[in-house]
Amino acid sequence: MSAPTNEPSGEHDRSEHPSVARVLDVLRSHGHTPEIRHLPDAVRTAAAAAEALGITPAEIANSLVFAADPADGSPATPLLVLSSGGHKVDLVKIAEALDLPPLRRATPEEVRSWTGFAIGGVAPVGHLQQPRTVVDVSLARFAVVWAAAGHSHSVFATTYADLITLTGGTPLEVV
Repeated sequence: MSAPTNEPSGEHDRSEHPSVARVLDVLRSHGHTPEIRHLPDAVRTAAAAAEALGITPAEIANSLVFAADPADGSPATPLLVLSSGGHKVDLVKIAEALDLPPLRRATPEEVRSWTGFAIGGVAPVGHLQQPRTVVDVSLARFAVVWAAAGHSHSVFATTYADLITLTGGTPLEVV
C-alpha cells in the first residue's frame, strides 16, 4: 500500500470534494486548521485507515452511526459514536447510559440522509445536522487521533479534547 500524502491522489483533489470542504469549513470556523491526509485507497474501516497511516487501529476515531428506535413508532433518531478503532461498542451499555431506546446500526441510507456522508467517510463534524454524539474515553490516551474527513480517502488529525469540543460530545466508556 502506498504511503499517505498531504497531496491529493488520483485525478481529483479530494479537498475540493464537497463533503471534505464541508468538514474543513466547520473545523476552520472553530479555529482549527488540521492536517488532512489524502490516502491512495479508500479506507472504509479503522483497520484500513490505521494501516494506511502506519498507526494502530486504537488511534482511529471511528465514526459509527446508530439509530435509536422509540417504542412509540416515531422516527428513529441518530447517535454518532466516535469509538477507538480497536473497540467493538456495547450498544446496550450506551443506550442505558444515555437513557435511549435500544440502538441498532443505521442503514447506509439513514447514514447518508442524517449526516450527508457515505459510510467510510463519516466525519465527526460537518453533518447536515450534528447528531447527538458520544466520544470513547479511551481515545484520551493518545496525543493525536485520526478521523474521517468526509470522504473515504481523506482523514484528519485531531485530539480527544477537540472531538468533545467540536461535536458537543459526551465522554463515555463504550465497551
